[in-house]
Amino acid sequence: MRIKALGCYGAEFVTTDAEGKTTIYNTSGFLINRSVIIDAGTISTSLNLSELVHLRHVLLSHIHFDHIKGLPFLADTVFGKLPVPIEIHSLDEILTGLHEHLLNDTVWPDFTKLPNADQPTFRLSELKEESSRTLGDLKVIPVRVNHIVPTVGFIVEDPTGAVLYSGDTHETKRIWEVASKITRLKAAIIETSFPNDLHGLAVKSGHLTPRLLAQEFAKIGRPDIPLYVYHMKPQYVELLTAEIKALKIPNVRLLRDGQTFTV
Repeated sequence: MRIKALGCYGAEFVTTDAEGKTTIYNTSGFLINRSVIIDAGTISTSLNLSELVHLRHVLLSHIHFDHIKGLPFLADTVFGKLPVPIEIHSLDEILTGLHEHLLNDTVWPDFTKLPNADQPTFRLSELKEESSRTLGDLKVIPVRVNHIVPTVGFIVEDPTGAVLYSGDTHETKRIWEVASKITRLKAAIIETSFPNDLHGLAVKSGHLTPRLLAQEFAKIGRPDIPLYVYHMKPQYVELLTAEIKALKIPNVRLLRDGQTFTV
């Protein structure tokens, strides 16, 4: 399974160092095997048109803006150029929220009925909690996690193995139980948003700190698998990097925009 981090941070941010080097941080979006995207924070600013028209599925963890903001411009860019609609998959309540708050003909045109209802740009496709769905060569299982709005993480599996994507979450239980039973699990992509001294903010906003990351990752019972950390808030990247490295978790890797890895 080939995964590319189109964006992997918890906000958009630009920094310039003392030597004038600029770093741009993008919000979360992960391309899998060319045709599937997990979360839609960054899409059309990282893929060209020839890549965008290969997209067939978007797995949406929740409707916070940093996870959906790529969808409007994706629709604009591929409008009229797709052989079939792009299917957006999630739980019914998450899809309902997307339709009501974004694709509502007020904030943005409703691309679930454009160019027409029979052949739209987007088609909303309900997933059932903890029930697997086959999307091309992938099998996907959504599992609810503990965030401040309805949110799921995903177990994504192809013939070569499986990966866990946590979604945005605070302390939770069920997704780790499900992941621990996946014998072919080869990697975990887990959020960590705030440094340890902002524990209170992490609790209120439904996110993890490095200490909580270690606690939650241990629940899988697989300390050997690669752990990819994403959703760091850019203004805390240096501190988060130091605190995560201090955990001394084997095979921990901090994701960066544009990074590609295979599991």
